[in-house]
Amino acid sequence: MSLASGTQLGPYEILSPLGAGGMGEVYRARDPRLDRDVAIKVLPAAYSNDPDRLRRVEREAFA
Repeated sequence: MSLASGTQLGPYEILSPLGAGGMGEVYRARDPRLDRDVAIKVLPAAYSNDPDRLRRVEREAFA
């Protein structure tokens, strides 16, 4: 799933792609609530049913 610049994802506005890999796509986005840019990783839909992959993503987020 590729997101175009200007796409709203929850409260975030996608600004540009940063990269992609085996665990998903990463985008630069704007968080208007905190008035700053953030990185957002979008995972493949298949990950939502795989507890092991979800744990890996959670560990990565804490790192």
